[in-house]
Amino acid sequence: MAEAALTREHILETAEDVLRRFGPAKATVVDVARALGVSHGTVYRHFPSKAVLRAAVTERWLDRAHAALPAVATGPQSPDRRLRLWLETLFEAKRHKVLDDPELFATFTVLADESSALVREHCDAMEAQLSLIIAEGQDDGLFAATGDPRTLAHSVFQATAHFHDPGYAASWSGPTAADDLGRLIDLLLRGLARG
Repeated sequence: MAEAALTREHILETAEDVLRRFGPAKATVVDVARALGVSHGTVYRHFPSKAVLRAAVTERWLDRAHAALPAVATGPQSPDRRLRLWLETLFEAKRHKVLDDPELFATFTVLADESSALVREHCDAMEAQLSLIIAEGQDDGLFAATGDPRTLAHSVFQATAHFHDPGYAASWSGPTAADDLGRLIDLLLRGLARG
């Protein structure tokens, strides 16, 4: 590949492929450069270190996994319906990542552990979306007006961790997983409801 035509996105795509092939313990910047047909110095011009490259791959993966959530959070449905849909959408996105490409999911679990600050930022952004839904539900009178929306959003996010935290991924393919989430959402909505 001509170095002038090399883009950040192309490097990230190639790095993801290299990580899938070699795993996070063995994949190197030299492997990425070799797959691109450029020198490793060229990759370092875009990403100053292996850690920065791996964090960028992780961020790209998280952005893709959570891409549908902002639109759900601000959608036209009532806040209670949006809360349910948001939690279901998050679960389905995570579940598909595990079931469609388990090797890559395992790789990203390792990378996410390396990028804990980045993961925390993503979790904070997701909790902010939940907070927006809850605040609107409180304003509309669907949810009790007691409680700070941000605190409630954090509680909802933590209560549903079994359905989005990678540590529980092994249970996501179970035959009752979606129904279990639905029952938990019912319980949470009853807890948030006014009166």
